[in-house]
Amino acid sequence: MTDERMGEGLWRAARRLPRGSGIVFRHYDTPAAERRRLFARLLRIARARGLVLVRAGAARLPGEMGTHGRNGPGITTWPAHSRRGAVAGVRRGADVLFVSPVFVTRSHPDAPALGARRAAAIARGLPARRIALGGMDARRYVRLTGFDGWAAIDAWL
Repeated sequence: MTDERMGEGLWRAARRLPRGSGIVFRHYDTPAAERRRLFARLLRIARARGLVLVRAGAARLPGEMGTHGRNGPGITTWPAHSRRGAVAGVRRGADVLFVSPVFVTRSHPDAPALGARRAAAIARGLPARRIALGGMDARRYVRLTGFDGWAAIDAWL
């Protein structure tokens, strides 16, 4: 996941991701022209490193490999803050569900954390990749069950 807080750390994070990982490009508050420029630069890195780059937000971006929170061409990722939201995402064709926030996170400081058990219950048995998000890092991920991976912003900075 990206956002404006990452600054230049965005480029270090993109270069550290393992091949096959994905990036959800958010940068919602970045002006449109700058957002397109950042996305194009990140797309070059993603292609060179074998990463998947999907776009969040309404405005299409050239080269996007999928979308977050809406249907579109390519991979569809979906936020899942409840079991109902996760099931709705699957019904809308989500390939990947981001179950969040598992733990307290700076991205959404007022959102109550789900906790490991509730997050696992939301994700359980659904026919989409399940990714834990919210206060995540590698150490916390190994303590979770029922997830195919984890995502973060701050853990990469």
